[in-house]
Amino acid sequence: MTKPMTKTQLVQAIAEAMGADKKTAGAALDAVAEVITREVAAGGAVTLPGLGKVACKARPERQVRNPATGETMTKPADKQVKFSIAKALKDSVNA
Repeated sequence: MTKPMTKTQLVQAIAEAMGADKKTAGAALDAVAEVITREVAAGGAVTLPGLGKVACKARPERQVRNPATGETMTKPADKQVKFSIAKALKDSVNA
C-alpha cells in the first residue's frame, strides 16, 4: 500500500489542476475544510460531488464495556462524523 498524500502534495496537485499558484490552492483547500467543518458541526451535511457525503450523526446514550476490566458503564450521548462514499468513486476505484 502506498503512503497517503500529504497536505503539501495535495495543495501542489490542486494548484497544477487549477493552473494557479500554491498559495491560492492552499487557501481554497483551507476554505473548503472550514466550510465543511462549520456545516457538519452545526448538524448538517455536505455533499462533495463525485466523492461522497459528510454528515453528523447523533448517537444516544448507551452501555459499553471496558475491555481491560470487563466493567459495564454508561457512555453519554455524543455525535459522530460519517462519510458515505459516492457510487461514482466506488466504481472508478473498482474499474
